[in-house]
Amino acid sequence: MKSLILKDLYNIGHNTKSMLFILIIFAVAIIPFSGVSSYIFICSILCSMMIVTTFSFDDNSNWIRYALILPISKKNIVLAKFVTLFIFSACGALTGLVIGTVGGRITKIIDFSLSTLCELLFLTLAALVIAMIFGGISIPLVYKFGAEKGRMLLLVSFLLPIGLCWVIYQLLGALGIELTEKSIFVLLCCFPIIALLWDYVMYRISYKIFYNKDNN
Repeated sequence: MKSLILKDLYNIGHNTKSMLFILIIFAVAIIPFSGVSSYIFICSILCSMMIVTTFSFDDNSNWIRYALILPISKKNIVLAKFVTLFIFSACGALTGLVIGTVGGRITKIIDFSLSTLCELLFLTLAALVIAMIFGGISIPLVYKFGAEKGRMLLLVSFLLPIGLCWVIYQLLGALGIELTEKSIFVLLCCFPIIALLWDYVMYRISYKIFYNKDNN
């Protein structure tokens, strides 16, 4: 599976400079007005969406047809995409943290106090989790509809988790359960587990789509 991950990383490597340039432009446009936290989240989500580009490379080179004759399991082919998604999301979150911190200091929005640094680290982890949730749903969409249509359906990957959170919030309200600061903090701490479960479900769906499509 390591070779599958390296394939995607090498293919996307030539986009690194252009993506870094875009993130710097976003830093100039976002940090002075929306703050460092918003910028970190945007960086993570933008980088997570690069997973769709790897599918475009695969389609253009007819990679899947070649991969299926190799001693590679279909589960590993699908799983490698989710591992690559994690790498992209983590790189986006860390890049957002570094550029955001520098930009925040230049604009004097943040300081280098321990509390501020801890808050930024927590936001970086939260951004990684959100990027994994949003990016996770894009993978089964691409397997189902292809890279080009899947790219157009990326909006669904944003709206579905948001809609699900809204439904849960309304359900809690209907049950008379109030969200206190303590309960929100506990919920945020559980987010990594929620993201893992979410992406596991997306992995199972992606594998089923990929398996059925190849056997039809």
